Amino acid sequence: MKEILVLSGKGGTGKTTITGSLAMLMPDSVLADADVDAADLHLILAPKIRESNEFWSGVEAEIDSSLCTGCGTCYELCRFHAIELDETASIRPFSCEGCAVCAHFCPEGAITLKDKNCGDWFISDTEYGPMVHASLGIGEENSGKLVSLVKKQSRELAEKRGASWILVDGPPGIGCPVIASMSGTDFVLLVTEPTMSGLHDLMRVADLADHFKVKSGVCINKWDLHPDYCKKIEKACNRRDIPIVGRIPFDTAVVLSIVQGQPVIKQDADSPAAKAIEELWENLKGLP
Repeated sequence: MKEILVLSGKGGTGKTTITGSLAMLMPDSVLADADVDAADLHLILAPKIRESNEFWSGVEAEIDSSLCTGCGTCYELCRFHAIELDETASIRPFSCEGCAVCAHFCPEGAITLKDKNCGDWFISDTEYGPMVHASLGIGEENSGKLVSLVKKQSRELAEKRGASWILVDGPPGIGCPVIASMSGTDFVLLVTEPTMSGLHDLMRVADLADHFKVKSGVCINKWDLHPDYCKKIEKACNRRDIPIVGRIPFDTAVVLSIVQGQPVIKQDADSPAAKAIEELWENLKGLP
């Protein structure tokens, strides 16, 4: 069983669009959407949820108003300004970091810590295989932990089914969720675009893959919109021995497929973008 993780270093490069089409081509696979802050792979693959679970992580302070005397100790000690003080104290939920200082020093013992429900995760069925995905609650943290949970569940599902592949649509950027998504993966497909910001963020996420000793390759999306900058990206990758595994042209068929909510290969299998993604898949299959 091999796991391919699709990353971009920045949003808007076409990472999810490419992942959706790879899902069609990849036989006997389990799919995962690790972009828990703004998941959108479901917009292309139309999953039908068969299992829904709550995601609990971290703690939040809770004040018993019947015990609180309004002494202001917690208000003075909270460095996150998460406490409001009137006749009694109250918590600003989105500001509380769960550090427990208020609970520890409250002279009346009016403050306790409660577990937080930070979102939900799902196991769904798609036309191309089962899919594990999640939704982090509005303003919630611990996205890295939720990404790790999505990855763990996708691996367990793949082992149970005896799947040959796990295809993961990763989050953008280089932060905690991206680091969590890299854990245990076999290969990172880095999707970029022929722009200055595309090259800059590509190199940052490539540095991250190198740091964790994960093999990577680059796919240049919409390469023909700026052929000269495409060559700059290719030269930068050659200097670092990062293989170019795909070049996808700009294609209005992709726009139509997104409007229709389906992979471009299903929308128009003969389109230039669809052919390029098929070639990309052939290159990915041939990697050691």
